[in-house]
Amino acid sequence: MNDDQAELSLLLDILGNRNRRRIIDLLRDKPCFVTEISEKLMISPKAVIDHLQMLEEASILSFRHDDKRRKYYYLSHDISIQVHLDRQQQGLIPLVLSEDQKFIISLLKLWQMISARQQLTLRLEELEREIDQQISEALRQGRLAGNGDTGLMVAVALAHGARTIEEISHLTDLKASTVEEAIEALVEQGIACRTGSSYRLRGNYAEQPL
Repeated sequence: MNDDQAELSLLLDILGNRNRRRIIDLLRDKPCFVTEISEKLMISPKAVIDHLQMLEEASILSFRHDDKRRKYYYLSHDISIQVHLDRQQQGLIPLVLSEDQKFIISLLKLWQMISARQQLTLRLEELEREIDQQISEALRQGRLAGNGDTGLMVAVALAHGARTIEEISHLTDLKASTVEEAIEALVEQGIACRTGSSYRLRGNYAEQPL
């Protein structure tokens, strides 16, 4: 694959993102810094920085610092898409990509998906830590309210989405009879409510139990 083909594949990836095209259009008017781009285009500063980095690596953008050390980005090499019409068919002439170009585009898409997965994994790990902290806080508040450990375990199981005696018993390793006794106490307290054989936490503890 020659350099022209590699450059074409990169440009296809860059121009395939609407926000990167919007940034290029904005910088055609005048140089801007990150906060300015973020406010004008209603894109988060982090996303703006990511887009700018890709455009900078492709040598489409450059930057300079002002007196306040802010980075002003500007177009160093403008790019545009030209669409040609077939006058006989009155339609668009399709762009035929080589197998190498298709391969590169596939790899770029794979890279984007893996990057997105890594971000989700990091967020999931962070959320797991927050959940653990919230469980500890809920248990602390429950003990202050006078609830025993069994009732607290059942309440946390309800917060995890368990709905039936069997599901709560499986999640907590408590006997079904113990779960039934504890959850009936939660219903009487107005912490849980029952619909048939299904239980759930109340959205409003002030409601009267069913």
